[in-house]
Amino acid sequence: MSEHPSQITHRTIWMLAGPIILSNISVPLVGAVDTAVVGHLPGAASIGAVALGALIFGFLYWGFGFLRMGTTGFIARAYGANDPTEESRIICRVFILALICGLLLAALGRPVIYLALNLIESSEQVESLAAEYALIRIWSAPATLCVYVITGILIGLQNTRSVLVLQLILNITNVVLDLWFVIILEFGVSGVAWATLIAEYLAAICGFWILRKPISIAIAQISLREALEVEPMLALIRSNTHILVRTLCLVFSFAFFTAQGAKLGEVILAANAILMHLHSFMAYGLDGFAHAAEALTGSAYGAGSRGRFKKAVKLSTVWAAVTAVITGVIYMKFGEQILGLFSNQSMVISAAITFLPWMIIAPIVSVWSFQLDGVFIGTGHTRAMRNAMLISTGCYLFLVWMLLPPLGNHGLFLALTIFMFLRAFTLWLYYPGILKDIPEEPD
Repeated sequence: MSEHPSQITHRTIWMLAGPIILSNISVPLVGAVDTAVVGHLPGAASIGAVALGALIFGFLYWGFGFLRMGTTGFIARAYGANDPTEESRIICRVFILALICGLLLAALGRPVIYLALNLIESSEQVESLAAEYALIRIWSAPATLCVYVITGILIGLQNTRSVLVLQLILNITNVVLDLWFVIILEFGVSGVAWATLIAEYLAAICGFWILRKPISIAIAQISLREALEVEPMLALIRSNTHILVRTLCLVFSFAFFTAQGAKLGEVILAANAILMHLHSFMAYGLDGFAHAAEALTGSAYGAGSRGRFKKAVKLSTVWAAVTAVITGVIYMKFGEQILGLFSNQSMVISAAITFLPWMIIAPIVSVWSFQLDGVFIGTGHTRAMRNAMLISTGCYLFLVWMLLPPLGNHGLFLALTIFMFLRAFTLWLYYPGILKDIPEEPD
């Protein structure tokens, strides 16, 4: 467990954000490798199948992203208040919640997968391959959700170097198994699913080992009865429910984007899937500063220090904005070459190049919502997050309805871009409420 920082500096931001950026960039790298290995199989159906399979797990897994985000906020506030007993209570409760949710997902996954495939319009071949992928990967649910909790605890304790180690174990294993199963053993789409499943369980085991000390302390200090006390557990669930609604809206918005793109044909579906990997690289990279904001603002909020809170917001956002501009420039200069790494199918790459400008402006538009998400998660203002996301999602659906018919795929990207702006704008309206909750006294 790291020491509480006496002050927040540029170095503090990078000490927290740096490892997260490196670990986060490795996450979409796995998705990129997934796409690249199947992108060299005959036809565009395999790319579309992996995209749809990943889309389904966006709902099934990232719908439970609150287990990472909510855990970070609760742990960070307890850490800032210097309350190790509360940290132990939270650790016990979130692991219990993760295991219950993971086992339920594994048990109920099959009907949910087939329901999702029926709701998404695509070709019969794409749907068949996507089902093959999803029915294997669903069994990783308990491990995946435990990894979310482990990551949330580590970020809340400001131990981001261990987050980097955990993600590298997960993602390097996934990439190596991808190449082995698909390229060497020729397992096809199912090989991608098996690679992910094995990597998730290995990561969960390693994560428990990394957290063996705080977990053993929590088990020794907190009885099962205390961990399951109704009121604290309900408070945890209520906060996480707000994050769940927010996350489901976000995941639904990107799923809706993919589903609408699927209606425009297999080539557009495949091109959009490749472009979304660029979007993921951008989002996961910039999220490093958002995670730093979560840990530092949550700690400052728990300690009741407005000065440290404002400095955490300012410095993390400055560096996030600089990184966003650099990312946009990289996409502008090297975007076409990057796209060419994903597939050797000229029609798909040509379509992706047509819509590349939307990825160039995406970092500059999106960075503000990422940073505000970090602040609201860290301070526990999850109800406001939920409300802001509901408003933004409603506007997004209206924009797609208005812009898709006359503008086609450009209209789809325009609606998504405005959606990212609206996320930031609506959160900013709630921001003064956070400042009111923190005392005026300086550090």
